[in-house]
Amino acid sequence: MKRLVVMRHAKSDWDAGASSDHERPLNERGRREAPSVGRELAERGYAPDIVLTSDSKRTTETLELAQPFWPNAKVVAMRALYHAGIVEVRDALPSVPTDAETLLVLGHNPGWEGMVSQLSGKHVEMKTSYAAVLESDADSFDAALAPGAKLKLVAMIKPHA
Repeated sequence: MKRLVVMRHAKSDWDAGASSDHERPLNERGRREAPSVGRELAERGYAPDIVLTSDSKRTTETLELAQPFWPNAKVVAMRALYHAGIVEVRDALPSVPTDAETLLVLGHNPGWEGMVSQLSGKHVEMKTSYAAVLESDADSFDAALAPGAKLKLVAMIKPHA
């Protein structure tokens, strides 16, 4: 079985005066919520073996706050996952070890909402700090995320501030 956790970055600070969208940091609410999602994922047995993350400031900060609950997770930051969707996630799969059972991808909307909805066959809303947990009986992430593949949405983790 393969498990895909799709997590959206925590709430960002639009008023921070960042030089670009890529450099926008988290706001106070985001800094409170991100650890709660990391903790709940771990408590429910969904801690990732590997994290593929956008390299934006807000995803990096989200990961820094959530990752202490997943101390063994390998992290790969990728510019290609900034405003990415399912195609870019598929392209990133060579970075995932074949023995990984749980892959967490951390990024942005609208790509994440579209990807989860497409993979699950259900309309799924991905607000900031939400994490969708999907499972597949496939033997590899390549097979689990192949075009036309469907995964079972088993949990929606929402933040608790």
